[in-house]
Amino acid sequence: MRRQERLATIWEVPDELWERIEPIILEQDPPKTRGRKRADPRQLLNGIIFRLRSGCQWNRLPKELGDDSTIHRTFQRWVALGVLRRIWGVLVQECEALGGVDWHWQAVDGTTGKARLGGT
Repeated sequence: MRRQERLATIWEVPDELWERIEPIILEQDPPKTRGRKRADPRQLLNGIIFRLRSGCQWNRLPKELGDDSTIHRTFQRWVALGVLRRIWGVLVQECEALGGVDWHWQAVDGTTGKARLGGT
């Protein structure tokens, strides 16, 4: 039988990009000097990317990506601290340098739904 080559995933941060992202995380959300050691931030980012790309529920993340509660708490903390906004800026710069950003055309995707309990 022929062995099938493994394809690159769409949720694992490549080494070259991680070298640009890691300093942002360490600056915006440095690890505490005391207490339990934090989970690997690269693995947490991979879990966040998987969740955002797949749309799965947080508690349905594959176990090899780490604890779903830890990934979710990290996501919430990074949003509040602006970490993901700064990472997005790096990604836009990378894409622009490669000629992959068309500033004349932009799109937004979203959903709306009825407020079940009424609301204002």
